[in-house]
Amino acid sequence: KYYYAFNILKIELYEMGWNLKDGLRECLVAAAPYGGPIALLKGHYRRSPSARPQLEIYSSSGLPLASFPWKSGVVKQLGWTVSDDLLCVQEDGTVLVYDLWGGFKRHFSMGNEVSQSQVLETKIFHSPYGTGVAILTGALRFTLATNIDDIKLRRLPEVPGLQEAPSCWAVLTQDRQSKVLVANGSQLFILDNTACTPVTPPGLSPQASSIVHMCVSFSYKYLALLTDSGHVWMGTSNLKEKLSEVDTKIKTPPKQMAWCRRPKSQQPSAVVMWDGLLIVVGECKETIQYHLDDDSVLVPELDGVRIISGTHHELLQEVPGACEEIFKIASMAPGALLLEAHKEYEKESQKADEYLREIKEQSLLSEAVRQCVEAAGHEHEPETQKTLLRAASFGKCFLSNFPPEQFVSMCRDLRVLNAVRDYTVGIPLTHTQFKQMTVQVLIDRLVYRKLYPLAIEVCRYLKTPEYQGVSRVLKHWACYKVQQKEESDEVIAKAVSVKLADAAGISYSEIATKAYESGRTELAIKLLEFEPRSGEQVPLLLKMKKSPLALSKAIESGDTDLVYTVVMYLKNELNRGDFFMMLRNQPVALSLYKQFCKHQEQDTLKDLFNQDDDHEELGNFYVKASYKDQRLEARVALLQSAVDEYYKAKNDFSAKTTEDEMRLLRFQRKLEEEKDEQLVGFSLQDTMTTLLSVGLHKHAEQLYKDFRVPDKRFWWLKLKALAEKEDWEELEKFGKTKKSPIGYLPFVEVCIKHHNKYEAKKYVSKVTPEQKVKAHLAVGDMEGAAEAAIERRNESEISTVLSRCSATTDHLLMERLNRAKATAVKK
Repeated sequence: KYYYAFNILKIELYEMGWNLKDGLRECLVAAAPYGGPIALLKGHYRRSPSARPQLEIYSSSGLPLASFPWKSGVVKQLGWTVSDDLLCVQEDGTVLVYDLWGGFKRHFSMGNEVSQSQVLETKIFHSPYGTGVAILTGALRFTLATNIDDIKLRRLPEVPGLQEAPSCWAVLTQDRQSKVLVANGSQLFILDNTACTPVTPPGLSPQASSIVHMCVSFSYKYLALLTDSGHVWMGTSNLKEKLSEVDTKIKTPPKQMAWCRRPKSQQPSAVVMWDGLLIVVGECKETIQYHLDDDSVLVPELDGVRIISGTHHELLQEVPGACEEIFKIASMAPGALLLEAHKEYEKESQKADEYLREIKEQSLLSEAVRQCVEAAGHEHEPETQKTLLRAASFGKCFLSNFPPEQFVSMCRDLRVLNAVRDYTVGIPLTHTQFKQMTVQVLIDRLVYRKLYPLAIEVCRYLKTPEYQGVSRVLKHWACYKVQQKEESDEVIAKAVSVKLADAAGISYSEIATKAYESGRTELAIKLLEFEPRSGEQVPLLLKMKKSPLALSKAIESGDTDLVYTVVMYLKNELNRGDFFMMLRNQPVALSLYKQFCKHQEQDTLKDLFNQDDDHEELGNFYVKASYKDQRLEARVALLQSAVDEYYKAKNDFSAKTTEDEMRLLRFQRKLEEEKDEQLVGFSLQDTMTTLLSVGLHKHAEQLYKDFRVPDKRFWWLKLKALAEKEDWEELEKFGKTKKSPIGYLPFVEVCIKHHNKYEAKKYVSKVTPEQKVKAHLAVGDMEGAAEAAIERRNESEISTVLSRCSATTDHLLMERLNRAKATAVKK
């Protein structure tokens, strides 16, 4: 039904499915915006334990969702959060939070001051930060929390001259800050964090001696005040601009008051409700009156007001512009003409062409299609939607470049909206609310209501990306499914795996966690078998105390960091014996733990080797430990332990070598004491080199004999040591002691290296024939090198000598060598 005084439309959404004997009388009522659920607290005034209040939660169509007796304190106010959780504010300032199904979630306090002085009045509001709670205490002070998920209580300044509860007050949100507007008689004050500021609404009727009611628009941009003279003042919430003032001619205080204004609308309108009467006031002086048969509640919405009574659920809103243009009597708007053209076309009447020509002559066919599409979005009746969309589709046929996106999008949106408006679902969203809410939030609401099949259909129909749509819904369904106690673990695990088999991005570990939290450990383990990522499996298995399985999964993953995580967890959780026993059954984990112990926990490594009777590794451990100890006695003792372990391991070679090391250490210590030469810790070779370099040849030779050092190694060591000292006399004696096992070319080379050609020549004659050329060249004797090469008739050696000859000084020698080379080549 349309009222064209200022275009107000009233639509019946549902005939309520609940069965309330006394309607909404004596009930605390709270309905969530955006077509959300309704909470009723029946008999909230009762204080007797034998007659407790009853808290009931319904869908917007009146279908029951939850019901339970209220066993806590006296409730002053009910309200809904932005995520459809129910808030129950008690007299002592405690706020209890319940989910949509009546399940208790948590509670919090509004502070000691509120608890001590009790709650007089409460308002639950939605701010940019989330859901907020404002409380007026018995001490006539305001306490505010702008976000219940991050409680930061603010005590607002005192209102001057306030001796009793204010006649009315409301919460405003301005500049991302929540403030309280308080009426004390005819005075208005704005309370913020720091100050109480008196304000005066511009143009307020002088007849008013008191402000008895106020309400703020859904967007917090506009404010309506009702005075004791019956005047409704409407203006901006910053109180800088007056929009309208209307006399209702009723001076008694109303039960409720709410704004009824569409976004971007140019006309203000508010709804005031008394017992049995509802009045709509707007820009003009006229008002619209509705008689109410039952007690009702007003629920402000983004684009109107919902009216809930004991029998019906209705929507009161300003008529959308497109609908008014098309449906008003004798309208000549392009949308109205296109609708008529389509009706005539269906009758096969030539008038359709006339209407189309009229629209096309004005070049308004695109506008006509747009109007019909927009109007269809605002209609609640599916048949009217179809009529308007068919008209729009008809008009599109005569346009060559009309973009189809708006039409296609509206068809999709309306199909989704009609599905969620269904009586069994009970979410009466308007198209404006749907666009503001977004598809993602609507899917969340459906999931929260456990309407999983519908949520999946919506995701598929709107082609929502799988990880945001179907997969996410299925995950929530699975989390709900695993909490069901009626079915066995096997049945649930199979059902979940079948449903989620083709879903992308599903984390089975989250579902398994929910199963574990519900006390179904075996089901959680079965579900984890489907989780492909070991990194997700292992933490939950550890949490469930399934350590062996967690370790096996970590090893299977091949992720060493994950294995280390489990091993360290087990090390802290189990006693030492059980920990080692578990590692023995997992060679990979044991190996990694040993690697860790080598760098971090040497003593633990020793214990591991002892437990495994690994004498070989124990011997190695003692040898390594000996190098870290600076005291000779301790080092020898550790080496002796190593020898014992090597013999137990039947490793004679390592045992003998370690014993040799002990003998060497003792020899070094003895020499240190006798000769004051730092030797302890040196290797055998370094020890002999040091002894030779300081002239202790006899001691070096003793080591050579005692440790059976190979002759060649000893000769090399002594040769280099004597050359380093430039002790040429001792070197010559050494060369004559017996035949050199390394030959005499090294003597020549070491003398040349130390720039002593004279000494080098002494050994040239002793060099073997094969090395003669090399020796003569080393000392610079070209003649001798040539003789040796020609004598051996070796082409390669002759070429080497030739390459070292100079063309100017060795001309004759080169000719001789060339002749010898030619002869050698012929042979």
